This record gives sequence, C-alpha cells and structure tokens, in this order.
Amino acid sequence: MKFDISAFGCYNIVMPKKSKFRKTKKFPARKKYFVVCCLLFILASIFYLFWGLPSPDKLSSSQYPISTKILDRNGKILYEIYADQNRTPIKISDLPEYVKWATISAEDKDFYNHHGFSITGMIRATFNIAFRQKLQGGSTITQQLVKNALLTQERTIKRKIRESVLTLVVEMKYPKDKILEMYLNQIPYGGTAWGIESASRTYFNKSAKDLTLPEAALLAGLTASPTRYSPFGAHPELAKEREIWVLDQMVEDKHLTKDERQKAKDQEVVFAPQGNRLQAPHFVLLVKEQLVEKYGQLTVEQGGLKVTTTLDLDVQNFAQQTVASEVAKLKSANVSNGAALVTNPKTGEILAMIGSKDYFAKDIEGNFNVTTALRQPGSSIKPINYALGLMNKKITLATAFNDEPTCFQVTGQPNYCPGNYDNSFHGPIQVRFALGNSINIPAVKVLALNSLENFIPFAQQMGLTTLTDPKKYGLSLTLGGGEVKMTDMATAFGVFANQGIKQNLIYVLKVEDSSGKTLEETLPAGRQGKIQDGDRIIPAEVAYLISHALLDNNARSMAFGSSSYLNVKNHPEVSVKTGTTNDKRDNWTIGYNPSHLVTVWVGNNNNQAMSAIASGVTGASPIWNKIISSILKDSKQEWPLKPDNIIGTSICSISGKLPNPASPCDTRFEYFLEGTMPTEIENLKMNVEIDKTTNQLATDKTLPENKVNQEHSIITDPLGTQLCLDCTAQTDPIMIDYQKLQNQLALTPQPTQ
Repeated sequence: MKFDISAFGCYNIVMPKKSKFRKTKKFPARKKYFVVCCLLFILASIFYLFWGLPSPDKLSSSQYPISTKILDRNGKILYEIYADQNRTPIKISDLPEYVKWATISAEDKDFYNHHGFSITGMIRATFNIAFRQKLQGGSTITQQLVKNALLTQERTIKRKIRESVLTLVVEMKYPKDKILEMYLNQIPYGGTAWGIESASRTYFNKSAKDLTLPEAALLAGLTASPTRYSPFGAHPELAKEREIWVLDQMVEDKHLTKDERQKAKDQEVVFAPQGNRLQAPHFVLLVKEQLVEKYGQLTVEQGGLKVTTTLDLDVQNFAQQTVASEVAKLKSANVSNGAALVTNPKTGEILAMIGSKDYFAKDIEGNFNVTTALRQPGSSIKPINYALGLMNKKITLATAFNDEPTCFQVTGQPNYCPGNYDNSFHGPIQVRFALGNSINIPAVKVLALNSLENFIPFAQQMGLTTLTDPKKYGLSLTLGGGEVKMTDMATAFGVFANQGIKQNLIYVLKVEDSSGKTLEETLPAGRQGKIQDGDRIIPAEVAYLISHALLDNNARSMAFGSSSYLNVKNHPEVSVKTGTTNDKRDNWTIGYNPSHLVTVWVGNNNNQAMSAIASGVTGASPIWNKIISSILKDSKQEWPLKPDNIIGTSICSISGKLPNPASPCDTRFEYFLEGTMPTEIENLKMNVEIDKTTNQLATDKTLPENKVNQEHSIITDPLGTQLCLDCTAQTDPIMIDYQKLQNQLALTPQPTQ
C-alpha cells in the first residue's frame, strides 16, 4: 500500500494490484471532495447572486410609494406630496388604446410575442448603436419593469443575472396586460414624474386617460432618455422629433394608419406651464401639517392619500391676484404686503387663504403666513366688545355715550386718554353710530362697563384664542391693543354672520387612501341648513343687532362717506368693519353676509408703520370690496335673519330716549332686544353746577365761589359722565376711575339708557 497526494491536497490510499484481499471498488475520495467543493461553490454563487432577491409581488400598486394629492373642493389639484418620486397609479383599461401601442412601438414591439426576452430586439439595438449611432434600448418592457421597480440601476453581471431570473418569474406570474400596466405606472418620465399618470399631469396638466395621440407618442418616446427628450430640457426640439419617430414606428407596426399619423403630426401639443406647481401654498402647507400630525410623515409622502379640501381654487386665484395688484398700488403708502381669508360662516369652511401677496417673494418673506400670525386688530375688535355689552344688557344700540376728552385711571398703569382717528370729538353719540363710525372713546367706555375680566373670557369664546390673562391688557384692548390671528378674527365674525353660532374653521372635507377607502369625512355643520349644530356663543338677537349696525351705511357715513369701499354693489346687506392700529402697522377690513365672510389685512411683515393714507377705507377696503363683490356678483341678496323677539320703535336721535309729546325731538327708528326698549321719556333739562368763569360744567378744580346752579340740556351716559349741550365745550378731560367704576357696577344694576 502506498500514498499519493492529489492536486487538491487530498491523500488517496492505493491498494496493491495483486492483493487477494482487494475490496469492492469505491468512489474515489478525491472525486468526492471535488464534487463537494463544486457544490459549495455553486451554492455560494447562488447565495451571492440571489440573496435578498426582491419578490415580484412588490410590483403590485399597493407595494410602491404613491404620492398624496391635495385637491380643492371641486377636485382641482392643488399639490402632490411625495418623498422622491411623484407617482399615481392608473389602470390600463382606463387608458386610450393608442397609449398602449405607442409605448409598445417605442420600447418593445414584440412584447406580446416573447416571454421576457427579445432576441431580435437585442440584435436590432446592437446594430443601431454600433452602426447608426442611434440610441435604442435592447431590454424588453418586462426587463425594464424589473430593473426600475425591483433592482438598482448598477451595471454589473450580478444585477443582469438577477434581472433575467426575475424577468422569467414575472412573465410566469403575471399576464401581459398586467405587466404593461405595472410598467406604465412605475417607469420614470423625467424629474420626479414616475408613471404615466404623473407624467401626463406634469407635462400636460391632465389625466393620462385624456391624452391625445400626439401627447401619448411624446410620453412614450420620453422613457428611453427622459432628460434628453424632455420638452422642458435643454433641447426641446428633440421632444417633437422623438414624438414623430414614435408615430412612424406605430405605422410600421400597423397600430396606426398613415392618415392618422399625419393628423397627429399636424396637431399642436400644448404643454402645461412650468414652475412651481404648488397652488394656494399657505393653505396647502397647513393642510399637509395637519395630515402629518394625524397620519404620519410616511403615509402622507408615500401612502397615496386623496385629500379633498374646503378651498375653492377659483376664489383663491382671484383673491390672490387682487391682493397682489392692490398692494402694488399702496407702495407710496409704505405698504409691502397683504393677506386675505375667505370663509363660509355657516360651516367654517375656508374657501381661500392668501397668506401674503406672493408666497415666493423673498424681499418680504412671502412664505410667512400672515393669516395665522399675530397682528393687532385695531378697531375691528370693537363689535365683540359691543356684543358683550348688548348681551349683558348694559347697553342698547340707542344708548348715548358722551364722546368728549376722557382719561381712565387704572391702578398700576399711567392714565389712559384715548383719542379718535379724526383727532376730534363728537359729543353725544349713540352706540349704532359709535360702532358704525368707529369712534374710540365710546368703545373704551363700553369696555370699562363690561370690564376686562369679563371681556377676555368672552373674546376667547368667540374665537380669539390668543387673548388670555386680563392682567396683561388695558382698556386700549378694544382699540386693538392685543394681538390676534386673522383666522381667529374670521371665526369670531362668523359668529355674527351665523346667528350667534360659532363654527371653527375647517380645511379638509374628505381623506381617502390609495384604494379609495374613506379614512375621514367631514360634513360641516350648517351644510344642510343645520345651523344649530355649532356652539351658541351669543343670542341670535345680539348677532342680528351687531350685523344690522355694521350694514347700515347711514350709521358710518360721518366717518367714511356715503359712497365708500364699504358698500358692495347690489348687496346692501353686507356687514363690514374696518380697523387700523394707532401706530399704523396693521390695517383691516372684515365683512360678511350669512354665507360669505372676507377678512383682509395690509401692512408690513417687518412691522414698519404705514403712512397716513393707509386708513381703514383706503388700505384693506379696496381689496376686500373687490373680493367680496366677485364672490357675490351672481348671488341674491341674503339679509341677516331678524329674530321674532327683536322689536323696534322710534327714539330721540340725540338721547336715545322716547319722544316727549310736550317737547318734540328729532326721531329715528331703532331695534332692541326684548325687555331693553327705553321706557324713559326724554327730558334733557337739568339743574347742574356751572363754572361761571368758563361756562363749562363745574369740576373738582372749580373754586366754590365760581360755582352756580343753572338749568341746561344735559346728556348723562352709562358711566355717569355728563355732557352739557348748551354750554361751552369742556377743555379738561373727564377723569374716570376704572376700579371705582367696577365697584359701583358690582353694587348697582346698570340701566340700559
């Protein structure tokens, strides 16, 4: 016996040939080892080539990322949200036949005749590349599908082998039409457009089911080299050449007649305007934020949600154009920006949101959303103050306040001495006219009656969420001394428009997943006339009185004239309030009827003051007027609904009391809450102390020897301040101790007159 060493390093025992003890011949150990090594090599190769091989099941539409679509209320697309690939699946049965045949002629003419590999196609591609220097792929549609959807784009032998195996499996697993459908949904068409539906919307702003023949041919030609053949690329003329080539191929493959090809060549292809395809950006980004909070980032970017919002794109576009054009006219008034919000007060639906004159304007930080930012409301907050006074029956629309120099003493604060916008005083003025003409001193007096401690919680209930601790504010709050959001102001004014019912603003009507299943749906309260579905904040009677005062053109003519931008042509039923802060940094107009509410602001994002010409009626009002006029131009007049227990009577036009038959007065008609109609007959004559040296009402500073009792016509307002109608006008301001007033009010019920 001897030993032999094989080339593999294995020992082999060799028996003597002549041994009579020779055993039965066995399989040589050397060969065994060789076979084992080969098997291990094959297994390792298989492991290397196919470990982690993706499953063809991932080709189904539910497995790949799908973009989320945000739509307006009428189904118009506002934005598509996606991570890296903008993709929307579509069924092949929904596409015109020529879309299918254009793709097959351009990419794989033998698609229905092979089993994943086309020998003639590979030979043809090699010939064209080598001899004609003409780019043409040799891969079949199935191979391209596998490469794009399941594998990477690396050019290695490993990837090619994996591609071949998966191609065979896909051909065995799926019918041809399904493979073509998956290909059309997953192939790249350039940029972030993946799939023919996304490509059709990107290039033509239409669904793929509406593609014309030349459009289908152009898209079919794109996939070979989306960058080279893009109509928006460096050589847009190549797109037309490629389109014609595809049409020629379709004729050659007998999918088109020559006449059809000629008609297609002659038909002009109109492309969608390019640039940023984000419409209503401030609104859309708020909606996206809400969706991410509710469903998560991954679902929003890849889950294929279909989100129907409350926005009306037509209203949005008109409002955006109006804000931009009107703000441009205000450049000389040092106004650089504007914002607008259009809502339905019955439902809370946002119909338009313009956060700035131009979202993409870098010079003013246009992406900053003014509609959700903190700004001072100016006098536009006054109706909320007056509403509280009406609701608590401290005042009526006929209550007369003395508009004269007045200072308020508040503990721990300097004396507050408000003035009026026109730098003058107007004597006795009733609430209807004080509100309509936006007179400041009566408004401050009403807040003093209401008290800050009562007003702040009430304002919060109305929707002003940013007003919190009463200790942070003074009586200037009723002139806009606090910061609010435009969205909150729209909510609060919606209470007046909606008969006292508050509807919180809503952005989304419906959310569906990629399969069409409804995840959430909002049927806004009031959509079917169910106005009672919201939270009642104030009585319908109070809402009516405020709305009626704000639509009364006569009640505001002293300050704004009879033909201002606050009048809407053919719609006298619209209620409206302006507001300008004392420092002229914010300028507002808010107006409404029962179905539409428009809120407009102009100013500067950097808080620079505007010039004097940007008043309540020359700044925001022209924008407001154009927007609401456009919305209401085809609508019938819709007056606020008058509750049955609103009663009216004639009153004296100065005192607000009932006429005295023995001493007639000029009268006017006024509405009242039931139980608040005046009962006192006017008698202005009263014995009062007069300073004989000034012919003014005596004060604490008047020397006793200068005081004299005389009969004069006197108006006394709810704060106890007196105004002599037939004396010399007061020069020194009336001093009112706020805390003393509150103590008195706590002890004594306040009369309504």
